[in-house]
Amino acid sequence: MPGSVKLRSVKKFGQENDSYEFSDEGKLRPIYGPFKYYAQSIKAIFTLLDMFYCQFALQFRFASCREICMMIFGSICAIIHGSAQPLMLLVFGMLTDTFIEYDIELNELTDPEKVCVNNTIQWRNLTEEENLALNMTRSCGLLDIEYEMTNFAYYYVGIGAGVFILGYLQISLWITAAARQIQIIRKMYFRKVMRMEIGWFDCTSVGELNTRMSDDINKINDAIADQVGIFIQRFTTFVCGFLMGFAKGWKLTLVIVSVSPLIGVGAGLMALFVAKLTGMELQAYAKAGAVADEVLSSVRTVAAFGGEKKEVERYDHNLVSAQRWGIRKGLIMGFFTGYMWFIIFLCYALAFWYGSSLVVDTQEYSPGTLLQVFFGVLIAALSLGQASPCLEAFAAGRGAATIIFETIERKPEIDCLSEAGYKLNKVKGDLEFHNITFHYPSRPEVKILDQLNLQVKSGETTAFVGPSGAGKSTAVQLIQRFYDPKEGMVTLDGHDIRGLNIQWLRSLIGIVEQEPVLFATSIAENIRYGRPGVSNDDIITAAKEANAYNFIMDLPQKFDTLVGEGGGQMSGGQKQRIAIARALVRNPRILLLDMATSALDNESEAVVQEALDKVRMGRTTISIAHRLSTIKNADVIVGFEHGRAVERGKHEELLDRKGVYFTLVTLQSQGDKALNQKARQAASSDPDAERKSLNRAGSYRASLRSSVHQRSRSQLSNVVHELSGKVRSGLPDDDSDEVEPAPVARILKYNAPEWPYMLFGSFGAAVNGGVNPVYALLFSQILATFSMPDPVEQRREINGICLFFVVVGLVSFFTQLLQGYAFSKSGELLTRRLRCLGFQAMLGQEIAWFDDHRNSPGALTTRLATDASQVQGATGSQIGMIVNSLTNIGVAIIISFYFSWKLTLVILCFLPFLALSGGFQAKMLTGFAKQDKEAMEAAGQISGEALNNIRTIAGLGKERNFVEMFEAQLEAPYQAALKKANVYGACYGFAQCVVFMANSASYRFGGYLVYREGLHFSFVFRVISAIVTSGTALGRASSYTPDYAKAKISAARFFQLLDHIPKISVYSDEGDKWDNFKGDIEFIDCKFTYPSRPDIQVLNGLSVSVRPGQTLAFVGSSGCGKSTSVQLLERFYDPNNGRVLIDGRESTRVNVAFLRSKIGIVSQEPILFDCSIAENIRYGDNQRHLSMDDVIAAAKKAQLHDFVMSLPEKYDTNVGSQGSQLSRGQKQRIAIARAIIRDPKILLLDEATSALDTESEKTVQDALDKAREGRTCIVIAHRLSTIQNSDIIAVMSRGYVIEKGTHDYLMSLKGAYYKLVTTGAPIS
Repeated sequence: MPGSVKLRSVKKFGQENDSYEFSDEGKLRPIYGPFKYYAQSIKAIFTLLDMFYCQFALQFRFASCREICMMIFGSICAIIHGSAQPLMLLVFGMLTDTFIEYDIELNELTDPEKVCVNNTIQWRNLTEEENLALNMTRSCGLLDIEYEMTNFAYYYVGIGAGVFILGYLQISLWITAAARQIQIIRKMYFRKVMRMEIGWFDCTSVGELNTRMSDDINKINDAIADQVGIFIQRFTTFVCGFLMGFAKGWKLTLVIVSVSPLIGVGAGLMALFVAKLTGMELQAYAKAGAVADEVLSSVRTVAAFGGEKKEVERYDHNLVSAQRWGIRKGLIMGFFTGYMWFIIFLCYALAFWYGSSLVVDTQEYSPGTLLQVFFGVLIAALSLGQASPCLEAFAAGRGAATIIFETIERKPEIDCLSEAGYKLNKVKGDLEFHNITFHYPSRPEVKILDQLNLQVKSGETTAFVGPSGAGKSTAVQLIQRFYDPKEGMVTLDGHDIRGLNIQWLRSLIGIVEQEPVLFATSIAENIRYGRPGVSNDDIITAAKEANAYNFIMDLPQKFDTLVGEGGGQMSGGQKQRIAIARALVRNPRILLLDMATSALDNESEAVVQEALDKVRMGRTTISIAHRLSTIKNADVIVGFEHGRAVERGKHEELLDRKGVYFTLVTLQSQGDKALNQKARQAASSDPDAERKSLNRAGSYRASLRSSVHQRSRSQLSNVVHELSGKVRSGLPDDDSDEVEPAPVARILKYNAPEWPYMLFGSFGAAVNGGVNPVYALLFSQILATFSMPDPVEQRREINGICLFFVVVGLVSFFTQLLQGYAFSKSGELLTRRLRCLGFQAMLGQEIAWFDDHRNSPGALTTRLATDASQVQGATGSQIGMIVNSLTNIGVAIIISFYFSWKLTLVILCFLPFLALSGGFQAKMLTGFAKQDKEAMEAAGQISGEALNNIRTIAGLGKERNFVEMFEAQLEAPYQAALKKANVYGACYGFAQCVVFMANSASYRFGGYLVYREGLHFSFVFRVISAIVTSGTALGRASSYTPDYAKAKISAARFFQLLDHIPKISVYSDEGDKWDNFKGDIEFIDCKFTYPSRPDIQVLNGLSVSVRPGQTLAFVGSSGCGKSTSVQLLERFYDPNNGRVLIDGRESTRVNVAFLRSKIGIVSQEPILFDCSIAENIRYGDNQRHLSMDDVIAAAKKAQLHDFVMSLPEKYDTNVGSQGSQLSRGQKQRIAIARAIIRDPKILLLDEATSALDTESEKTVQDALDKAREGRTCIVIAHRLSTIQNSDIIAVMSRGYVIEKGTHDYLMSLKGAYYKLVTTGAPIS
């Protein structure tokens, strides 16, 4: 491409055709907290309505006309439904008056002097006129109690039937409307996510996106579905209840309302205190959590210095204050719950006392009116309380909606589905990079490409080589336009690729990666992904070109064979060849090979390489490789370093220049030579060994590359995703889902020391349980007084009952307090005990356990925090709830059977229905989450596969296909939601109407018993209200079962941890210990793979020995096993084959704590703990108490003392988290002092000076030289100057020593060490 570059631009970027238009929302108001009590003024109500309107505006933006009509009609049903309960009170009031009227008539006629004449009660021995004069006008014989009760029963049935229909319509309409809107939101969200540029995915983890797709959209669903209807219904009940109170009796209503501020204040204060105390408790626990996190993050340091017991004590010390706050919280909650119950009973007493004076003394109200007013206000208050959870759902929904809608409205920087841009008629395939500077969006501070200038000519094969992180893969990604450079441009045949149509540009490019991604479908379909509408013949041709045809035809189902999730059913070589066929079927002009053969063993590599060489002909090809054998015959080789192309030429030219390429070739050929020699030796003894050994070499190379492979992709989620795939093959999968719930007996065993607290708590709970049925007794007794003939007797009786209400309130206050305190005390002590045991068990595990991604420090700290506190759900306050509910039900049933067993049996027939309806309602409130999740799984699988492999999909231009597949899968959950709308509607209607039906039957039968069997009417009310309250207790008890189940699962996870026996136990006393420890070390043919990466052989037969007092230095490239050998010596791991001998004894037979106490370690990035300098130095020896003199002596040896004395707080200076307050050199010297204070026989220096500048390095090096005197020492270093005077230098490559000897001896060999020293190349 001589001369200048012509750039032809197209329309502006971002001018894409968006398929949807969105209205701009104004600024949204903050959401107000849930209202617990109606006492918090009318202002709150208007605020609610205002907020409700805002919710409406934001969350219903995708509702069409049809949905809006459904929602309006659903709301009307909810409003009428909401007025049903106050309407029932009208009937209830009339019913009560009828019973009292009838009872008064009976009482009058019990007097033998009175008789019923002409439907009027008269004195027997007086004339009609005299009776009139005495005002004897009370009617009699007119009231047919059975007939009246039948009428009331019909009223109840009528209201019940209405409620059933309204409840059904209200719920089903709202849910249907929501399902249709959610369907639209899901489609639009996925469509938009699939349009986003790759840089956006780097900054957004796939896990987070999957959560948004499922949980967040479900939250929006909860906020716009049945909850809205239920909120409207309860709010209407609240309004109607109050209206009834004021209409029927404003005086009594005002009296009741005047007391409510006391309840409001109590609730407010309780919320305030609990929030504050919870804050304090969390803060206190955060300190303990920080300790746990710090310790678990630096578990290797803790293990190396034997600090396990010390750390458990430090953690426990921090738990004490959290426990103290938790107990205070329990006490405060007990106090305020007691206070609220006390006020409520006082309120009952006041209402009945004042109400009865209005009935008896001034006769303004009838007894029925008194009940209508009292219960009207009570129901209003309760309904407002029940409406508040809906507000939480709205708030959560709005939070979720904001994030989801933000994404839907975001304009992608590189829109892959855009139609804009050029399509060139003829493509030659010349690529050029002009002055490109680039940072990944996820790490803007790291410059990846630095003014890169580079030409790739059409039809040539250009190879990119260079160390990891030099920018080779990044350059390839810029060609695919996964990113746009910040400065400079990439051109294709002279056109800036930003001006070309993306889908068209990507259709020109075929890419084969190191780890190709296959989709979970057949081989033929996977190849067809390369180009839509391709014929079977083309697929077969492509497979033949990729050397894949023969192995495919050997499979039973040939091209229809399923490859499994991520291609899991295929070997590496097979996957690679299918990927090549997929790239070839596109017939690409440009072929990108990114380490296409690095993950293969030699045999597969040869086959795949042959396929690649065949297909490169006549195409512009860019090949990235670390294996130089694969790129020797490229037309041009470009050497990359630090984001620039530093050299360019053919193989021989570059070897003469002795630059980047030369260094790589030298290192690799030495390693290959040694490995092949080793393989030949092994082959003579084991015919299979050669193949195994070479396989390992291949997998080793994969590790070289894995770091850069994960670099720019959305870091965490993908790494975890990949790891989990690998890990599962090597580790038993004990994921939390498969735990069997723990037996309660075992949980209680851990709580056994607290039995006195639990006993007192249970006593308090039992008394509290008895309070509700006692309320039913007193309530019916008050009604009974209204029919008493003697006014004085009546007044005395009423006063007595009101006083009794106060007494019950007082008892309730004290027992709630007792229950709250006792159970919080036992629960907090259990939590602390479990956390401590859990932490101790974690620190006792072998290091390999921490390598499993499920046991990352974050996951473990979370487990300590949540699991331990959730276990309380099976003991402590949970026991209180169960005892409370059981005594409530027991006392209620005893009272009921005592007063009328017949009526009790009739009502008990309805209990199963009431319980069922309670179950339905609980299910309603927990929402449809579970069924939705199941229905969404297929769609979730597609979205998960799409998001995890977004680069492959973008490279193939298959975004549209995935969008279509996803949308097709949404149909099933949508249909399920519509079906569920009807089922849930019916269940909800049934749950609401059962109460009316139960009342209808029980009052009708009560009327029968009163009339036929002379049962006193107050007993009817007594039995009915006792059983209804016990029913609610049953409901309350069942609402705690989720906590209980959670607790058993958490406990099981915890016990799993406690029962896990580590392979290398620190706490065990077994194993050899001896006095004259010398420090003689020998590695004999050690082979090792990390348990978390069983497919990568790290040590490949390491044999090397070092005598007491000698220094052994390891040199070699990253990943060759230097640090691993040190970890075997520390017994962080044991070798898979071979032995490590210490003083002639096998390391696996030596006591772990004893062995580690003889070793001191200083690593490249030493980990310090967040405490003082002196404490950090003392950490070196946790077996004995160290005086300040010991600390100062060690500091002097480490050249640290003078620097510490210059600090204001000297040795008490805090080093900050991870030693952040200190420079690297200072940290390093503290680490050396820490190692010296143990007086170790063996000193391990793992790149102890590599991270320092020259001045610090000199100081630290002096300190190290001093520390080495008289000790066996193993040094790992990259700077060769630091190890020249070692007794033995061992050069490692691929887990094996290729040369060893003194510096002079190795120089005379003129082998790998000589090349390293003479080229001065750093060993990367």
